[in-house]
Amino acid sequence: MKDTFTNRIEEGMDNLFKHGAFFTAGDEDKANTMTVSWGSVGFMWKKPVFMALIRQTRYTKELLDKGNEFTISIPYGNEMKKALGICGSKSGRDIDKEEVADIEFINAKKVSTPVVAGCNKYYECKVVFKQDMDLDNVFEEVKAKCYQDGETKHTLYFGEIVEQY
Repeated sequence: MKDTFTNRIEEGMDNLFKHGAFFTAGDEDKANTMTVSWGSVGFMWKKPVFMALIRQTRYTKELLDKGNEFTISIPYGNEMKKALGICGSKSGRDIDKEEVADIEFINAKKVSTPVVAGCNKYYECKVVFKQDMDLDNVFEEVKAKCYQDGETKHTLYFGEIVEQY
């Protein structure tokens, strides 16, 4: 059976929502990863896509906007809980997350952005669309829960899934 972007999607998304995933941008010279738990896999513009929301203040966003590629590395279970915690609470501007979180970047198959070794599901993506959020279009219930005073808004990134495994 051919491996497609929908293979193991339920298991991958379940682990993304329960435990988080590594969202990585940059290249082999300079990469940074952060923890995400919001995202979706779908089909748009005749392409398989991964959609992720990245806060506009994140260091990873700077690298993403330069390279327009990203990878998603999803660990299953709690084995990488500590690393996900570090990557979700510390900035790559201030620390080397690969060293501090005790993770290893390895080459991806089709993009220059690395993946995080030891995960169970990977998506390699090239950005095909991005849009800054307009908080005026966000329902009040969502704003109250996810965009409290002082919190920054997100940019939505749609990445064509060019490889998954």
